[in-house]
Amino acid sequence: MPARIELARVDLRGRTPSTAELRGALPRGGVDVDSVLHQVRPVVDAVRERGAEAALEFSEKFDGVRPDRIRVPQEDVDRALSELDPDVRAALEVAIERTRLVHSDQRRTDHTTQVVPGGTVTERWVPVDRVGLYVPGGNAVYPSSVVMNVVPAQIAGVGSLVVASPPQKDFGGLPHPTILAAAALLGVDEVWAVGGGQGVALLTYGGTDTDGGELAPVDLITGPGNIYVTAAKRLCRSLIGIDSEAGPTEIAILADATADAIHVAADLISQAEHDVMAASVLVTDSVELADAVDEAVNAQMPSTRHAERVATALNGSQSGIVLVDDVAQGLAVVNAYAAEHLEIQTEDASEVAARVRSAGAVFVGAWSPVSLGDYCAGSNHVLPTAGCARHSSGLSVQTFLRGIHVVDYSEAALKDVAAHVIALANAEDLPAHGEAVRLRFEGLRPAAEVTS
Repeated sequence: MPARIELARVDLRGRTPSTAELRGALPRGGVDVDSVLHQVRPVVDAVRERGAEAALEFSEKFDGVRPDRIRVPQEDVDRALSELDPDVRAALEVAIERTRLVHSDQRRTDHTTQVVPGGTVTERWVPVDRVGLYVPGGNAVYPSSVVMNVVPAQIAGVGSLVVASPPQKDFGGLPHPTILAAAALLGVDEVWAVGGGQGVALLTYGGTDTDGGELAPVDLITGPGNIYVTAAKRLCRSLIGIDSEAGPTEIAILADATADAIHVAADLISQAEHDVMAASVLVTDSVELADAVDEAVNAQMPSTRHAERVATALNGSQSGIVLVDDVAQGLAVVNAYAAEHLEIQTEDASEVAARVRSAGAVFVGAWSPVSLGDYCAGSNHVLPTAGCARHSSGLSVQTFLRGIHVVDYSEAALKDVAAHVIALANAEDLPAHGEAVRLRFEGLRPAAEVTS
């Protein structure tokens, strides 16, 4: 058993720190992606130059196994589903059903605005043509990530998608069978056994498989991964779109004296279970609750399977307890922190949650833990980390759609606004813009003669 855990404390009571001061004072996990770019760039370059052959070499080096081919044969995908534990299959089916229900309401529809008689602008929502959905395979197995990535892409109408997941030595170079089974349940007919930076690069550049089959490149890559995956996404994002540069997972809990310390401790532990760099932060106006949570964390540790990992995360500088004067100050703290996952365990939790401005997802009350959102709430668990919830959203149907404006003006509608176009073009010293309009009509003055 690891030594006793003592969550570090930040005492903000009696202070009114600015937003900038809060951002600097709060515990925060993070990774220095720049520090590994020099390691990942040669991997990306090699895959760009040599395609699947290079990717397979890196799989052998980093994953300890060299698959026979990149694309997983359909019979292996089907077999994984047929051999899936019935309880896990039932749970996945519930997760898929609920995720589809929520995400079906996100699909935007085309809309036409009549600006003037004879002049319309239509916003069309067009799905990305081909998407690569990355599913990690490190400390844990993530069939839930298959669900969270595939469902919104399918609802968006993406015509072609591929799930990529690292090959596993224990399974003969195939991705974990539970990953394959989840893909089968969702009707995914293309799965690649490739992960890491080489997987991102192969999705970006494509190649030829060992059997001569085409590995077509994608237009967008979504899904979480480790620092090397994130670095590869950064290197490739000029050629493909990415959802985000995900950092270590994090939970913040805003709680008052009404919260159950056992629940709070369990939720902090559950997030720390992901990774030694995971961040678990409690924000509370109750010293008594803080003390009780410390005791509850240590009481639960003996029965925690990944105790060493959890202890490292909870004892890290990214985790801790923040003491505040009241819930109002706590709200200011969590809004500045902008957690990936934010739980509200206070009196009048719904009212407090309604005042949250920055979070990847908000979990209201004692009976809406983050674990529910990870699997079966219907929400998406691919969320912004490292404070990015201040400006970015989690994965959704919208991630896979592009808004295209279609402008349709008649001759009369253009003529009616032509003088304004010419005046603005002249004001910006772009007279050819004005000429492009003027030359369509007789009797309009040249742009150079129109003053702003």
